[in-house]
Amino acid sequence: MSRSWLEIDESAITRNTATMLAQAGGARLCAVVKANGYGHGAAPSARAALAGGATALAVAQVGEGIQLRHDQIDAPIWILSQPETREMTAVVTFGLEPSLQDQNGIEAMVDALASENRMAARASLGVKPPAIVHVCVDTGMHRSGAQPEDVTDLVGQIDAADGLTLGSVWTHCASADEPENPLTNEQMDQFDRVLLALDQASLTPPLVHAANSGGTLAFPRTHRDIVRCGISLYGLSPSPELAGRVDLEPAMRWLSRVSLVKQLRAGDRVSYGQSGVVDRDTMVATLPVGYADGYRRLTWTGPGSVLIGGKRRRILGVVTMDQMVVEVGDDSVAVGDEVVLLGQQVDERITAQDLAQWQGTINYEIVCSPTLRVTKTYPISDGH
Repeated sequence: MSRSWLEIDESAITRNTATMLAQAGGARLCAVVKANGYGHGAAPSARAALAGGATALAVAQVGEGIQLRHDQIDAPIWILSQPETREMTAVVTFGLEPSLQDQNGIEAMVDALASENRMAARASLGVKPPAIVHVCVDTGMHRSGAQPEDVTDLVGQIDAADGLTLGSVWTHCASADEPENPLTNEQMDQFDRVLLALDQASLTPPLVHAANSGGTLAFPRTHRDIVRCGISLYGLSPSPELAGRVDLEPAMRWLSRVSLVKQLRAGDRVSYGQSGVVDRDTMVATLPVGYADGYRRLTWTGPGSVLIGGKRRRILGVVTMDQMVVEVGDDSVAVGDEVVLLGQQVDERITAQDLAQWQGTINYEIVCSPTLRVTKTYPISDGH
């Protein structure tokens, strides 16, 4: 039985999706459910987002798309990077929509589609419809995507290829979560030049998109035909600068229970290296959660805390692999009491941004951090 667990509020994801869709200026919404739904569970998150108005889903890896198909998700699933050649057959088989960025990707997709069609014909199932592919344009992120000057040629090759049809041309904003950064507008200028060249070559794409969560909130110019929202659907702001722009509901709580309570005296030291010290006589509680569960070792230096009895309780000493110790003072705390590592308890809340600040990271990493031994649960929303 898990010593800590996540409670995921699917209804919050549905409401957040509707909230972000309302910010999109009439554009549609693609829900990004990569990385196991940013730690929330890919299939439950996908279903919740679709219920909130999303019309497509996006993942980072072919295996993620295949798992969604196994989970009976039949919405369009985009792969946000070019798959490896050996993965293209699976892309075709499971009806996934890859992003392509060079001629090798186009050729691999054509070969995979031809092979799949031959197999279908031998099985008397008929030939499958054309495969939908997308073209990613590198306008400044420099992580993936085709060079702007190569896009017209690539789209022309897709247009001429047997069995392929262009689904969209898109780009990714590197700094849209920074409202004052001029890079987003510079990227959009570059993107518009690419789109103009396509129009002039009579290769106008059926769909154009650029906005992530930050762009959806801060840069209407990025909205185009559809926005791709990820972190915001899970109730988190894409950056501190954009916090509060819209009302988002965190969908994840991380919980545990007190496993031991004991009395310490002033000056006693706690944990490995005796890294924690108490400056008064106090009660402490041991929690069965550690860095093997995804709760970082040095969170205590933040200084990190958890919630017990509706109050913040300071972490004492380094977080160990399977346990941590917190100070509870003179309060009545007992073995089995609920502990909140992330989320609300009574009137107090520890946010993903709090944890990110203590751990020197961003809220995206916080919700992706719980490991496989932290069970996910999907209770009916109870107001938390």
